[in-house]
Amino acid sequence: MAAHRCHRIEKARGPDHDRTAWTDRLTIGATVALVALTAAGCANAPLDRAGSLQAYDDLTPSDGLVTRTLLKVARDDVLAAKTVKIIPTTFSDAAGSGPFTPAQRSLVANAANRALCAGLAERFQVVGPADMADLSVHAVVTHVAPTDPVAVGLSKGASVAKTVLLPGVPVPVPRIPIGLGSLSLEAEARDLKGQQKAAMIWARAANALDPGRVAEEGDAYTLAVAFGDDFSKLLVKGETPFGKLPALPSIEKLGAQLGGAPKYPACEAFGRSPGLIGMVGDGIGLPPDWTDKGAAHSD
Repeated sequence: MAAHRCHRIEKARGPDHDRTAWTDRLTIGATVALVALTAAGCANAPLDRAGSLQAYDDLTPSDGLVTRTLLKVARDDVLAAKTVKIIPTTFSDAAGSGPFTPAQRSLVANAANRALCAGLAERFQVVGPADMADLSVHAVVTHVAPTDPVAVGLSKGASVAKTVLLPGVPVPVPRIPIGLGSLSLEAEARDLKGQQKAAMIWARAANALDPGRVAEEGDAYTLAVAFGDDFSKLLVKGETPFGKLPALPSIEKLGAQLGGAPKYPACEAFGRSPGLIGMVGDGIGLPPDWTDKGAAHSD
């Protein structure tokens, strides 16, 4: 019996074929390197306790993809609440004696406040801190690690170089996994009687895929927004914010994120979002205080 032979017919190789093959190999190599850098390029954020919570009993782990948390919530009580007020975020003694200046701490805390207010306004009526409310929310920064501005600057330079030299390679350039910042907070919501109805210890570190800003407080500022979004979802839904499909923001929240007026006047105390200017600043790595004016009372 004659052996059956398979013949592979190859197309003629030309400059375009070689260029495409080279680009494909480079893309695969860059993707592998990106995954490796992302896995290695993560700072650590501890689930520290500052003692600001009324109770730490019955907190259970509920982690996201890049966030670690311990939380609890009295679902029925939280869902029955209609009004909420935000007691401005503060720094614990340990975190306050860390690397940030008072101005940097103020910017990070206010970013958390603003995100909390925008998120809570999706279901609650947000009132001023001196008003009566069904729930009072307070967060405390328990740990902060600064960003290395030099490393972020080098990463931005590498990104620009990739865009110029390899414009056809659709792979983002990760940050150099050095000097990544991190942030930890604890927060709770209490009712009119001062009883704890929800609590969360939250910790997250920047990773190689986070854009980064050329400022020591750059990552902490970005992470503070993520915290405010997570804790507000805990109260709005009465359940963990992790493991859920993302929901579209309301028109009011979207408008506030773009720099418009917030849904409730009480949120004006935390200033307007930088909007598109802030997004551009984030993309090119500008320090947060270049685009964010901070709280309304700050000059």
